[in-house]
Amino acid sequence: MNLKDIRLMNRTDIEARLVEAEASMADLRYKQGMSQLENPLRIRQLRKDIARLRTLVRELELKGNQG
Repeated sequence: MNLKDIRLMNRTDIEARLVEAEASMADLRYKQGMSQLENPLRIRQLRKDIARLRTLVRELELKGNQG
């Protein structure tokens, strides 16, 4: 997921994507525990995507409170 693409989304889309990413992360961690994970690097990518999404949600919250 590219940061430029995320910045073009509105807040509800970002939050929906965040919920979807967190659900995917839970599924990947479950599969990792069962040793059925095909691509272990996907966890790292998804963790970074979640951090990007949370950062943008927080930025939008701060912009809303300032003005």
